[in-house]
Amino acid sequence: MPKPDELFHAGHRERLKEKFLDKKLVEYEQLELLLGYAIPRRDVRPLARKLIQHFGNVYYVLNAHIDDLMAVDGIGRSTAILIKLVHSLICISHEKKLKEGSIYMNHDTLIDYCRMKMSELKTEEFHVLYLDANFCLQKHEVHSQGSAESSNVYVEKIMEYALKHNIKSVVLLHNHPSTDNTFSSIDIMLTTKLEYLLEICNIELYDHFVVAGGIVHSVRAEQLLSRSTNKPVS
Repeated sequence: MPKPDELFHAGHRERLKEKFLDKKLVEYEQLELLLGYAIPRRDVRPLARKLIQHFGNVYYVLNAHIDDLMAVDGIGRSTAILIKLVHSLICISHEKKLKEGSIYMNHDTLIDYCRMKMSELKTEEFHVLYLDANFCLQKHEVHSQGSAESSNVYVEKIMEYALKHNIKSVVLLHNHPSTDNTFSSIDIMLTTKLEYLLEICNIELYDHFVVAGGIVHSVRAEQLLSRSTNKPVS
């Protein structure tokens, strides 16, 4: 026969599920409910609160690197994998939406997708999003991986793929894992060069985003390119 505390926790989790269905769970309770699927026989309320206190909020919990999650006392490998699985599914859902609809109609999804794809990286990476004639995502390429301070960009490789696959627009994306800084002077020079080369081939540079400190910066929004037109960013 189950012990009294086991009966209490079973009843508590059923109440959490009902509150979730009624859209009444607060932030830490939703995380608590998720943790309960990985840790079924323990009160995980303190752990949910500890994670939020450690990382700041649920967003940063989901976007934390798996090693950082496992460094929190009480978070084992299976629990960390479950959290990262949720993060991965959100990224997949955003990517599917961007492939099915124009990024002009899904700009907020694009910004959140870029933020989530780059947030947990400990080294700098440069990504390229290639868009078709309808401005839907055709391919997301991890273009290069570097150090905590820099990554390489191969302009010829970007141009070759864009021309070969009839790409009409590209989005550049990279991260600054070691600082909260926005675009560097080198970033702007590179973006200006690529925008010029793409323009010659009748390909648009939609934007260049840098993710730093959880913030998505845009060269268009910050008017950092001489020929840039303003485009919305959130």
